[in-house]
Amino acid sequence: MEEEEKIAQGTYDFRNMRKDGYRYVDKTALLYPLVTRGMDSFFFISRPRRFGKSLMLSTLECLFRGERELFKGLAIDKMDYDWESYPILHFNFGTMDVTTFEAFQAGFVARVQEVIEDAKTTYNPALAPNDNFSRAIKALARERGKPVVILIDEYDAPVGAALSDIAKATAIRAKLSAFYGEIKNNVGNIRFMMMTGVTKFTQLSVFSALNNLTDLTMDSRYATLLGYTDEELEANFSKTMHRHAAVMGLSYKAYREKLRWWYNGYRFARWNTTKVYNPYAIGQTLGACEPAFIGTWIATGQTSAVINYFTNNQLAEKDYENVEGITAEDLDVCGLENIRPVAMLYQGGYLTIKDFRDPYFTLGFPDEEVRRAFNTQLVQKFVGKNDNDYRNLTCLALMKGDIATFLGRLSDLYAHLSYGPKENRVQEFSFQRILYVLLTSDGSFRVTAEDRQSHGRADLVAETPERVFVFELKVDGTPQEALEQIKEKGYAEPYRHSGKEVHLIGLSFDGETRQLTGTAAEPLA
Repeated sequence: MEEEEKIAQGTYDFRNMRKDGYRYVDKTALLYPLVTRGMDSFFFISRPRRFGKSLMLSTLECLFRGERELFKGLAIDKMDYDWESYPILHFNFGTMDVTTFEAFQAGFVARVQEVIEDAKTTYNPALAPNDNFSRAIKALARERGKPVVILIDEYDAPVGAALSDIAKATAIRAKLSAFYGEIKNNVGNIRFMMMTGVTKFTQLSVFSALNNLTDLTMDSRYATLLGYTDEELEANFSKTMHRHAAVMGLSYKAYREKLRWWYNGYRFARWNTTKVYNPYAIGQTLGACEPAFIGTWIATGQTSAVINYFTNNQLAEKDYENVEGITAEDLDVCGLENIRPVAMLYQGGYLTIKDFRDPYFTLGFPDEEVRRAFNTQLVQKFVGKNDNDYRNLTCLALMKGDIATFLGRLSDLYAHLSYGPKENRVQEFSFQRILYVLLTSDGSFRVTAEDRQSHGRADLVAETPERVFVFELKVDGTPQEALEQIKEKGYAEPYRHSGKEVHLIGLSFDGETRQLTGTAAEPLA
């Protein structure tokens, strides 16, 4: 019997994964040039949550402890690495209480004290955390006779978690800046530093103070350091993927295409076009081996920085499938008061690089999982509710062919919408976008916006296994005019012989009042 691939779903500790026989996708060949660079080794990398950052730091910790037995069979075991053991300070600032600044401060002190005492050196409660950090670096280097390795996970989490209160976030940032500032003050005693986070807050002192900090975030050489490539997936999880394909009743080729659509699409460099799968989503999906693909990362990977930012900021009405004309400056997060929405969405993992034509990026959703989750959040904002009941019932009515109920609920949705205050009139695209967001968020429909036909483009087509719905929208027109356009242009003809019910739906809107003013529907003759 072939050995089963043991896939981690809840543990991301390198030592435990290797000892317990879990599959570890070997990234040590990429780590090797970083850990052998010498004393000038200060690195930062930003990636979305649940993307393997903690596992990478855990791997580095074992590497710098000289635990070579854990690396048997991995790439770095065959390289000329020295396997020396160094003193290590490994911080994780995720999941901290930031309900008040005082709560953060107490938790921050406790977190720093725990790390310093675990490293077998002294924490002085009479001194601030940054002073203790500096003293610990010096003491460990002196006592061990070797420079210190510093690993910092989720360096930005406390600031991001407080973004709904800018004053509090600014105070937390100041506290962290004083702490990170000690890295520069102790450069001579530091062998290696790796800091990870979701958002690059450039006003934190570590970025301004450390002029030798190497940012790997968009470095083409390290575009696949976190996440799985297609080749890595095949090399490590082939047996499980074949088994999962059988469970889903798909050919292996069709399965891989669907897996790609759901979880593969993150691109992290300008010129390296390689895409990677979300590793958490792969672990959860292959580990469970259920007969369907579902959203996994989004349940635990939503970034608090993004959620808290949009508590007080509006999402622009635009096509997030294709966000063009974005510069590197647009993706920076500088002052907390003027963060661009596109920067938060990109750094939070909701958008990724689709194309780069110097100096402009085109961004879009990385995969189906994120697309559905994002559109679900948009629908909740549109209707002012935090549950999915409205969306579910509306989409269910259309799915069952109950078009009258669907159109009634759709009118309610448009009545709740608030458009930007600078818009004098709302164009057809804005109305189409809402319908697209609603239907794609549910997951029951295959939705095509601007469906190209030989005689033009249908505004929107939504398909289920049983039915096809062809929509045409008119601003300041009538629903009957919309229906006539569908017929005259033959928008429904490609679906006539599909074996499905085909329905034509015309919608009319008032560009001034922004309401859905008329609806008409009929089956394809």
